[in-house]
Amino acid sequence: MRSHLLNDTTAETYRRSVTEGIERVAAKLATTTRPFTGVGVDALSPRIDAIDLDKPLLDTTAVLDELEDVYLRDAVYFHHPRYLAHLNCPVVIPAVLGEAVLSAVNSSLDTWDQSAGGTLIERKLIDWTTARIGLGPVADGVFTSGGTQSNLQALLLAREEAKADNLADLRIFASEVSHFSVKKSAKLLGLGADAVVSVPVGADKRMQTVALARELERCEREGLVPMAVVATAGTTDFGSIDPLPEIAELCEQYGAWMHVDAAYGCGLLASLKYRDRIEGIERADSVTVDYHKSFFQPVSSSAVLVRDAATLRHATYHAEYLNPRRMVQERIPNQVDKSLQTTRRFDALKLWMTLRVMGADGIGELFDEVCDLAAEGWSLLAADPRFDVVVEPSLSTLVFRYIPAAVTDPAEIDRANLYARKALFASGDAVVAGTKVGGRHYLKFTLLNPETTVEDMSVVLDLIAGHAEQYLGESLDRAS
Repeated sequence: MRSHLLNDTTAETYRRSVTEGIERVAAKLATTTRPFTGVGVDALSPRIDAIDLDKPLLDTTAVLDELEDVYLRDAVYFHHPRYLAHLNCPVVIPAVLGEAVLSAVNSSLDTWDQSAGGTLIERKLIDWTTARIGLGPVADGVFTSGGTQSNLQALLLAREEAKADNLADLRIFASEVSHFSVKKSAKLLGLGADAVVSVPVGADKRMQTVALARELERCEREGLVPMAVVATAGTTDFGSIDPLPEIAELCEQYGAWMHVDAAYGCGLLASLKYRDRIEGIERADSVTVDYHKSFFQPVSSSAVLVRDAATLRHATYHAEYLNPRRMVQERIPNQVDKSLQTTRRFDALKLWMTLRVMGADGIGELFDEVCDLAAEGWSLLAADPRFDVVVEPSLSTLVFRYIPAAVTDPAEIDRANLYARKALFASGDAVVAGTKVGGRHYLKFTLLNPETTVEDMSVVLDLIAGHAEQYLGESLDRAS
């Protein structure tokens, strides 16, 4: 079985195997006509359950044939222009090349003696990102597995910096449409269920700073500690951007750590047209960015950035076998000193390859295209009497609801929209997401593919309306 180990004697086998796999994927990408086949759990599960993992096929071609049957044929393909559901982007080729390189070399970014140049590349990209944000000369950060981990680490630092005698006194302020990871992080950090104060948003789905000021004042009056304010630059549901300058002022006034969750909106850091939409982000104490959302990188590629590198000490532990304290004096750069993870992939290489091939302007142009597309989609929906659209987009998300002319029962309209989304997914013709607004079911386009067109959106809207009308017609037949 040593013939399967990647080394100097198996380099040619590696080349042949990987090339065969790439050719399969390339052929699939070239011939995929829908984002999904519509396969259901009941149809796919028996095929996978029937595979005996204790009986290997012992042949790469046979395994790829099997993989076609259980995965490649029925995968959800984000590169298709009618995949409009979640924050999944089509990926750029230089990043995929980087993925191939990092997987084969398999560096671990925890210590210098496991990565060498990889450590310096990651640090260079952190410096590049903090400069784009404007965090200042002593800023730092580290790559993470995703926005949830980045938010967790940022709030860990905020908790430690708050220096509270009693964790029960700590409060985190976030808008009512902020990411669920804020509440999850609070729980993981040992804070009470009431630690996260939900701040109302306006009709534009942005945090109301008047309400935030009121809550901060109440916090102070009750002798509690305002640990952090989480401002969102690109909410998951609406792409809305909280008023960052005003929030920064309040954080300064009340001594609260300002964290900006820009997992989605970080694409504006490279934008050529819309960078001003995140003015104020430079005043944050910490920032979350997900390159795998709006920098067109493969999962995973994320980072947490901090204004003051010294605050990362709260995540630092020393182990004699790994990063003993003497290495600090010897100026040996160990990224594990900054990270919640130990073993960690060299995900930074993907962004490095992208910037070196395309440049930041190339990424920004792509993100600007999807923002422009969302604006066109807003106009399309606003002019269509069949749909109610919630808010004009700040980024590339549209939330809307099919409203039939002949039905007025909100619960029945809910069921029609739920049915339409499910039927559309089952058909494989398009994939859209769903959410709730004011307790009612809505649908969502998350536009991260520059290849998507207004015509694509128009066709999908017609499909949604058709499925909803079919449901309502059948519902009326059942009732009669």
